[in-house]
Amino acid sequence: MRYFVVIALLLTGLCALYACQNEQEIEFKRYFSAGQLVYQTRCQNCHGNEGQGLAALIPPLNDAEFLRNNHSQLVCYLQNGLKGDIIIHNSTYNGHMPASGLSPIETAQVITYVQNSFGNQIGLYDLKQAEADLKKCK
Repeated sequence: MRYFVVIALLLTGLCALYACQNEQEIEFKRYFSAGQLVYQTRCQNCHGNEGQGLAALIPPLNDAEFLRNNHSQLVCYLQNGLKGDIIIHNSTYNGHMPASGLSPIETAQVITYVQNSFGNQIGLYDLKQAEADLKKCK
């Protein structure tokens, strides 16, 4: 009987800890999981299942420095496509990425996923940021 009470208390405690996630953590998880699905269906074919890219043709997505330095431009790359040279891990890529056709929320979700996968840990990129950055696209 005592064993049952201890287990019940432990389970109750674990449930309470899980329920104590703050709204920001929950929002991050929502964006991340939805972004993973977008990535798998729209990006993975070219950038690879581990974000490794494709040889000298398609850049990898595991350069956190590039992602941080181009944080507000990422949404523009996805919405409008990307032409011209970019440098990732000291390698130059000069391909053409077509416009994604993603909605702003899907774009924010996939950016959150990429910025927190493949060795990156940059944090949440939400719809509000995506909409603000989209207004600045050239």
